[in-house]
Amino acid sequence: MTSYKRTQIGYLMIIVTLAVLVLFAWAQITVRSEPPSVDSGANLLVTAIMVLVLFALSSVTTLTTSIDDKYLRVKFGYGIFKKSFLLSEIASAKQVKNHWYYGWGIRFWFWPRKCIYNVSGFDAVEIVMKNGKIYRIGTDVPSELETAIKQTINI
Repeated sequence: MTSYKRTQIGYLMIIVTLAVLVLFAWAQITVRSEPPSVDSGANLLVTAIMVLVLFALSSVTTLTTSIDDKYLRVKFGYGIFKKSFLLSEIASAKQVKNHWYYGWGIRFWFWPRKCIYNVSGFDAVEIVMKNGKIYRIGTDVPSELETAIKQTINI
């Protein structure tokens, strides 16, 4: 049973992904309109790599956070990148603001040591595990996520 589920959409990341797609499409059309000077197999390989990169980029345009009976789960896009936190191992949760230079996506910071999952904005909920590890989960409704975590871990 899921007690909390929220998907945040990274609109800026979608716009950037679409802009890159248009740029790649323009480059392919331009290259194909000129006389072939490169092996067509190489062109196909480059196109395939571009499609895979765009697929990977598009998978991080949404961040779904859910809480069930045992886990707090974070999933980017289709689920290529995901992380689960055992609720019994969470020591605390609080609302925080990320600095602009923390960026978006999955980020590892060495000082102060923490891992950040974010697709848009600067609001997040910081969870501290019983082993001392710190994670920040980006959200557009930090108070709801903080309350949901605290209710499930009984703080």
